[in-house]
Amino acid sequence: MARYVFSVRFRLDPGSGVRVDPATFETTLSKEAAPPGEDEWLFFRDNLWRGELNAPGHMRSLAEETLGVPVEGVEYRRFETTEAEYAALKAAIASDLDLFNAEDGSEVLNKYFGSSIEVEPEE
Repeated sequence: MARYVFSVRFRLDPGSGVRVDPATFETTLSKEAAPPGEDEWLFFRDNLWRGELNAPGHMRSLAEETLGVPVEGVEYRRFETTEAEYAALKAAIASDLDLFNAEDGSEVLNKYFGSSIEVEPEE
């Protein structure tokens, strides 16, 4: 399944009288990408711009809700997909370019993903 990959830096904040060292950790968080046409398939359009998060604070808040820990930062790393999923995404984009204010699918992919798409070969 296609997925968005993020680097997340979070901290542990134990109760009084308890200390952790280190208190800050970094991990990788992956979010499944909805197939084109399904709810949330436009996640990239709403959250990315040229391969970067367009609202890091918002994504940090979402990561905090998801992980249940204070998050210090989130960085978008890449979009991982298979050849078939990538073809479906490109077809969905091309079928409704008005959603993206673009003239062709390549422009859309570059506008939102930059060069952060990794296509895995089919097995």
